[in-house]
Amino acid sequence: MTFDGTGAALPELCAQMTGAWAECDAATLLKHVFALDRRIAVVSSFGTEAAVLIALVAQAKPDAEIIFVDTLRHFGETHRYREKLSAMLGLTNVRVVKPDAAELLQHDPNETLFQKDSDACCRIRKVDPLRKALEGVEIWITGRKRYQADTRAAMPKIEWVGERIKINPLADWTVERIVEEFRSRGLPAHPLEADGFLSIGCMPCTRRVAPGESHRGGRWSDLDKTECGIHTDV
Repeated sequence: MTFDGTGAALPELCAQMTGAWAECDAATLLKHVFALDRRIAVVSSFGTEAAVLIALVAQAKPDAEIIFVDTLRHFGETHRYREKLSAMLGLTNVRVVKPDAAELLQHDPNETLFQKDSDACCRIRKVDPLRKALEGVEIWITGRKRYQADTRAAMPKIEWVGERIKINPLADWTVERIVEEFRSRGLPAHPLEADGFLSIGCMPCTRRVAPGESHRGGRWSDLDKTECGIHTDV
């Protein structure tokens, strides 16, 4: 089933997309989505697995809008990796968004808020900047997978969240398939992956993953926290 989605309200369009494309492979799903006459944005952390989704997006639409939230606390390796992938894959529309300087000055002048209130730190540095960047976006594409965390185990490929459609084209991919895609496409690994960092966020709240831990076990490891809020604060 194909359609252009013209004129459909977003909830109705989401239902149509689910009925038509929920079982599509990632490349086909992205091809269909980018053919819609809607404002679409990809959000990427340019972490250890990001290159797979970015490569598929570049294949479908090299000028797709890709949003990277620079929390101002990222590893330098992540910034260099973003630049390397962007050049390698021919990305032409990567938007780097940052937290509000006045908010940081008021709430985190010494860059220690993460120690006292990690949720507030994530909100100021990541959630709020992304919310502003997504204004007007109707379809949000993510790189999330079900195996990454228990909170994502039942995640659909197409879902209605808040006020927009969210697409998770790699939801059903396995670690093995991600590894094979890196190999077959000749994609470079994130520089920190070889040092044991499997899921990479801000430097103060990310550590190496110990043997037997979940993929995201190195994120906020001393806290009862598994998400920064961009996928839960709607």
